[in-house]
Amino acid sequence: MEEKLTNNKDLKQTRKRNYKTKKTNKVQEKPLKRTEQFQFKKENLKIIPLGGLLEIGKNITVFEYGNDIVLVDCGLAFPEDDMLGIDLVIPDLTYLEKNKEKIRGLVITHGHEDHIGSIPYLLKQINVPIYATKLTIGLIEHKLEEHKLLRSTKLKVVHPGQTVSFGSMKVEFIRTTHSIPDACSLAIHTPVGTVVHTGDFKIDYTPIDGEMMDFGRLASLGNKGVLALMSDSTNSERKGYTMSESTVGEVLDKLFINCTKRIVVATFSSNVHRVQQIVNSAVKYGRKIAICGRSMINTIETARKFGYIKVPDNVFVDIDMIKSIPDEKLTIITTGSQGETMSALTRMATGEHKKVQITPNDLIIISANPIPGNENSVSKVIDDLMKIGAEVVYNALADVHVSGHACQEEQKLMISLVRPKYFIPVHGEYRQLIAHSETAKKVGVDPDNIFLMTNGRILELNEYEAKLTGTVPVGKIMVDGLGVGDVGNIVLRDRQRLSQDGLIIVVLTMDSQTGRVVAGPDVLSRGFVYVRESENLMEDIKQLLRAEIDKFEEKHITDWTTIKAMLREELRDYIYKKTKRDPMILPIIMEV
Repeated sequence: MEEKLTNNKDLKQTRKRNYKTKKTNKVQEKPLKRTEQFQFKKENLKIIPLGGLLEIGKNITVFEYGNDIVLVDCGLAFPEDDMLGIDLVIPDLTYLEKNKEKIRGLVITHGHEDHIGSIPYLLKQINVPIYATKLTIGLIEHKLEEHKLLRSTKLKVVHPGQTVSFGSMKVEFIRTTHSIPDACSLAIHTPVGTVVHTGDFKIDYTPIDGEMMDFGRLASLGNKGVLALMSDSTNSERKGYTMSESTVGEVLDKLFINCTKRIVVATFSSNVHRVQQIVNSAVKYGRKIAICGRSMINTIETARKFGYIKVPDNVFVDIDMIKSIPDEKLTIITTGSQGETMSALTRMATGEHKKVQITPNDLIIISANPIPGNENSVSKVIDDLMKIGAEVVYNALADVHVSGHACQEEQKLMISLVRPKYFIPVHGEYRQLIAHSETAKKVGVDPDNIFLMTNGRILELNEYEAKLTGTVPVGKIMVDGLGVGDVGNIVLRDRQRLSQDGLIIVVLTMDSQTGRVVAGPDVLSRGFVYVRESENLMEDIKQLLRAEIDKFEEKHITDWTTIKAMLREELRDYIYKKTKRDPMILPIIMEV
């Protein structure tokens, strides 16, 4: 009995000790968990578009994780109608200059100007290695050679399927189809998840080069889980599918067959697949080919060098030799499909081209659609060509052009393959981003997970959430000749005013000691009125100025700044009352 009591007592003590041990362990576990969470908490991935949103062109996006930045594309935009005298528009690179020590590389999706055009301007500020496919690198090399940057730049050729490491991020190149060979989508692998950036794409089941989009890899990424999809929105307002590029070849063949005229084809210089089809039709019907336009020559030379344009020997001839070839045996491939002022086709249409004179025995094929804003320029070129007597075929008359961008059904397929948690429409104006977001909703993307971004806005993501957090400096930097950024809104406003109402220059000569006017005022007019036909008005202006000068002398006003300001205001009021015009007035005072 005594032994049994002792055993019970020992058992109770043992249980008590075990309970205390468990309690102690539980108390220790809680702070340990908190410490582990604090130590292993991941940073957010930042996605910052610096261009390409709410606009066409100027595409550039920053992917930032911790101390690593990867840039995707670096393109330019063409000037709008109110940007008088401007050659190009490039993105504001202020954020990149401030964070240049973080930049690990620039990754390019394909070789169009709106994706590679600003690279020289970036490299002048920041020396960054560039990664792109073979043809894209070849086109970039031409650009860097013009800017004398080729030797100092690190260019790396990558292949579809290859993955490149950039610190904490890895970028995988995935083959896609577009209107230029070697186009790629990107899978950006980060510690918080994978972001797929489509670049520009269309889904073409019969591509000219036979290189199909890598649907398998996109689907595989979708099965593993994609954090976000950034997708091309250019054609998001168009229903259905984009026609295959190969359909253009069939139309070209019909135009070439039995044609006894000289054939001139204008298209985008970067549309290598289109050039290949023009070459195919020319070769098929026994024609020689001449190339016209510097950008077209550079692109075709690069594409032939790397085997992206296949053509028999002795088909291409120098533009200087075209007069020795019968019209029915010659095709000219030229730039100018957008009606650009100095392009080869525009100069042909106005009779100003030194090598090519258009005649009634010419068939002109414009194998491109006008970019929004260029419609009037293209229409004028067509009119000018027809006035000469040439036959002109353009997209309204025959299907001589198809887009390189996906329509709604193709966009649905891309979203369905990738199955992203978050969706970000890119590369488009506001209405196009809206249309693309509506398409995403139809295929099951949660509306709360769709982000309509703007240039400069920061989107931060992790496995659990995504939110817009702040902004960085963005804007349009205008290139005018050799000047980069020296033309701003004030200069543009002056140019617009000069173009609308002209300029009046008032010249006075003053005695430096007495302040008296010893000569003048002389009045010069440019773009305001034709002086001979408005002699009375100009004489009235001079009388007004003399009366004002007399007042200055009576009041002993000798400060140049005051005199200029008062003359400007009086003259502006007088001219507006007389003419309802508001020219720029520039007083000049010379001292003797």
